[in-house]
Amino acid sequence: MSTNGQKLTLTLSILDQSPVHQDEDAAQAFQHTIELATKADGWVYHRYWVAEHHSSDRVMGSSPEVLISHLLAKTSRIRVGSGGVMLQHYSPYKVAENFNVLASLAPGRVDLGIGRGPGGLPQSTMALQQAAAGERSIGDKITELCNYLGGELPKTHPLHGLMASPQPPEAAGLYLLGTSVSSAEMAAEFGMPYVFALFLNSDQGVMTEAMKTYHSMYDSETGQKRAMLALPVVVAESADEAAAYAADIKVVRITLESGRTLTAGNLASAEDFGKQSGEEFEINVYDAPVVHGSPELALKKLLDIQTLHNVEEIIVVTAINDFSKRLRSYELLSQAVTESIGESVGANKGGK
Repeated sequence: MSTNGQKLTLTLSILDQSPVHQDEDAAQAFQHTIELATKADGWVYHRYWVAEHHSSDRVMGSSPEVLISHLLAKTSRIRVGSGGVMLQHYSPYKVAENFNVLASLAPGRVDLGIGRGPGGLPQSTMALQQAAAGERSIGDKITELCNYLGGELPKTHPLHGLMASPQPPEAAGLYLLGTSVSSAEMAAEFGMPYVFALFLNSDQGVMTEAMKTYHSMYDSETGQKRAMLALPVVVAESADEAAAYAADIKVVRITLESGRTLTAGNLASAEDFGKQSGEEFEINVYDAPVVHGSPELALKKLLDIQTLHNVEEIIVVTAINDFSKRLRSYELLSQAVTESIGESVGANKGGK
């Protein structure tokens, strides 16, 4: 793909939900995650994030901290992190301790992505929040987490003097994940990098507004501004093959009577969520807004999206229900980037 002599500046990363493909089991799903991570370590991808989901028979990553530790040991270059830890369930102190251990084991390679959603059904949320950890606002918990990762609580905090040990050479990178304009506002207010997850909220209008909000509100001089998108992407040898895989990917949204809207993995999960919520509910199924195509075409689409939304990085989520084809999709995209960089170098040399 020609880049007209321009240096390719798009950073690509991977989010892996450790899905169970077809008739496989959880053990096989994790082996696929390990294989994909080790392959990505040698490709162009900058970071490899694993998700947190509870009470699911479709996606297996219920403990991202444990999985991150294993993947760090299996890789040598790529950053590894959470996409994300559902902070509403947990003590910020314990989350900081977990990620300080990880950051001490692999300095400079650990990311801590924070999510605001439940990551599961109402019953699993109740089980996770049996202690008082779920009673505080997410904003308060993010503030406390930032303080622990920074090494010190303010003097006004009742636990001032407490430190999250160990203190790593370099703290884990902190990111806020979201699917709404309000999450973009929160990321901007906290001076945090922000990731909008279009693979969860298929409303591209909301994505556009969220990114505009983040860019316009962000004015922190001490934080790290970084706008990122997590997009559903499918790459195949031909555009027709990619389109066929993309057509199978759906977004299942459940809307509760209270107005709350969430994404479920499938219809069965959505129905379970609605029944466990104790509210009236409505389920809608949409075609996922998948970026798809041959390697050159898919990369061109991603570069156009990067320019349109002024983002530095795109996290790729590929939901093909066949591991070999999913792995090949990531490989083809990596090859397209490598070839594009080579063309840019060649064009620049030719112009001298």
